[in-house]
This record gives sequence, structure tokens and C-alpha cells, in this order.
Amino acid sequence: QVQLVESGGGLVQPGGSLRLSCAASGFTFSDYAMSWYRQAPGSERELVAGIDRGGNKIYTDSVKGRFTISRDNAKNTVYLQMNSLKPEDTGVYYCKAVLRVMATTYENWGQGTQVTVSS
Repeated sequence: QVQLVESGGGLVQPGGSLRLSCAASGFTFSDYAMSWYRQAPGSERELVAGIDRGGNKIYTDSVKGRFTISRDNAKNTVYLQMNSLKPEDTGVYYCKAVLRVMATTYENWGQGTQVTVSS
């Protein structure tokens, strides 16, 4: 029943913008930290941005100043606003929900949405 459904990906030119959305259901959204990961062809999946229950945000260095993560608990949705996109931002973007309980971490992943940045 836990579902994370990403949307908003597509093809965009360098310098363009996209906003990704991740709609969550099947769990208490406000209890979870939410994150966006991406995976380029031939590369490891990497953390792009994260936001915890209190609204604290983290970003990987390569996207700082360009990407913004946000969440709307009333809509059970997390967003990733991506500006000034670069070809190296290309990849499949995945939404992840994380619940940390003492030494145990519970994770749920979405199916991903493709982002392609190309001229």
C-alpha cells in the first residue's frame, strides 16, 4: 500500500527548469524524511536533496543554489524545483521516504522519472 509516484520529468535544454513532484500514500507522510536521488547511466545512485520532518534541507554540492526541495504535508507531496539545469543533471530521479527509529532505517522508493538535459 505504500506508494511514491514521481512526475514532472522530461526533456529540457541546458539552463532550463523542471519541477518534479512525488505523491505519497499509504503511510503517515509527516513522520518521514523525504529525499530525491538520481542515477545517471553507468553511475551510482546519489543523493540530490533531502528534507526532514522539521523542514531542514540538505543538497549535494553540485546542485546547491540551483535546486530546491520542499514538502507540502497537507498534500502528501514532496517537490524538487530544478533550475539552471546542466547536461550532467541527466538521469532517473527517484523519490525516497525515510523513517529513522533508533538504529533502524525504513525506506520506501518510487519508480523514478527520467530527466534529460540536452541541447
